[in-house]
Amino acid sequence: MDMDRSDKTPMYRYIMNDIKRKIEAGELNAHDPLPTQIDLAKEYNTSEITSRRALSDLVQEGYVYRIRGKGTFIQETAVSSGPKPIRTIFFAYQNHEVSDFNHPFFTDMFDGIKAACDEGGIAFHMWNIGEDYELPQDPSAGIILLTTMDSFDQSRLSVWLREKRRIVTVHFYYPHLGIPYVIVDNLTGGYLATQHLLSLGHRRIGVILTGNSILEINQEFSLRLQGYRLALSQRQIPFDSELVAIMSGDHERVSMGNDGFRRLMSLDNRPTAIFATSDYKAFGAMNAAKELGIKVPQEISIIGYDDVKISEYTYPTLSTVNQNTYKLGQRAAEILLYEMKDGENRLLKDEIVPTLVQRDSTGPAPV
Repeated sequence: MDMDRSDKTPMYRYIMNDIKRKIEAGELNAHDPLPTQIDLAKEYNTSEITSRRALSDLVQEGYVYRIRGKGTFIQETAVSSGPKPIRTIFFAYQNHEVSDFNHPFFTDMFDGIKAACDEGGIAFHMWNIGEDYELPQDPSAGIILLTTMDSFDQSRLSVWLREKRRIVTVHFYYPHLGIPYVIVDNLTGGYLATQHLLSLGHRRIGVILTGNSILEINQEFSLRLQGYRLALSQRQIPFDSELVAIMSGDHERVSMGNDGFRRLMSLDNRPTAIFATSDYKAFGAMNAAKELGIKVPQEISIIGYDDVKISEYTYPTLSTVNQNTYKLGQRAAEILLYEMKDGENRLLKDEIVPTLVQRDSTGPAPV
């Protein structure tokens, strides 16, 4: 037969998915017999161990049942009119520039989603909902949804819930609607970055944020600031708003870090370390330090956030925080595929803990 499958899909899973497809298409009906594991192995050109694994897992998932001495048969509940299993997962977004998705936050997330899909023999694609908020026509598709805080029409979420669409949100979340979500723990990320600088003896730590004012910072940067403040408070270091440089803009830019660094270094009582809440801002801060003749890390330590690839190759290499979004994507797909139960009113959620990546741009506080 034509083995039209992903090379990464285990053969036993491919056999399972093919049998499920035949059930959904009406090719197999309730109580129809399946081939023996020997015949199944021949049909799919594989080993009996593999065909036995496929049949065993189908029994566990409730698609088939066995009668000793007679064989394996299609379970009646498997051909009910209930919701069909997910065969495709879409990453749904609204009018983002394609270049936005080159950031490791997204590329790592996509790799995690793809890995979970490959394990289950599930297709994975991206989908722009556009201005019309149009989801894929397949009602059984799984949706990993990226929204925006400023322009997304939340009423559409309620409509999709009434339509029983299978949705998990990432990055932003709406627990009042009961929609499952997976997010990165940005508060812990901000804490880890600041605690790292504190452990090196720094007590006066500047922070460069993105926003219009201290009261107009988006969700992720607000949480990173909370982590910064928490780490300071645990060392009984008062929060000093003078050490907070807020840079306006819709997208992270190197120039923000350059301008923020210069603002902080113009203070009479300069910081000895800078937490730039993105790697792009950290690159700008390092550029400004070089232009001002300030040595990194001997005279000023700088830590970023995101662990973009180039941070490994800057001079000095950039200390940063990796958001572990591979795990974020993997967990979002796993919730869709294995944990969501139709008719169950239970909020599923997960928070992914970031990891500190210590490199050469941070060092002991100057004496």
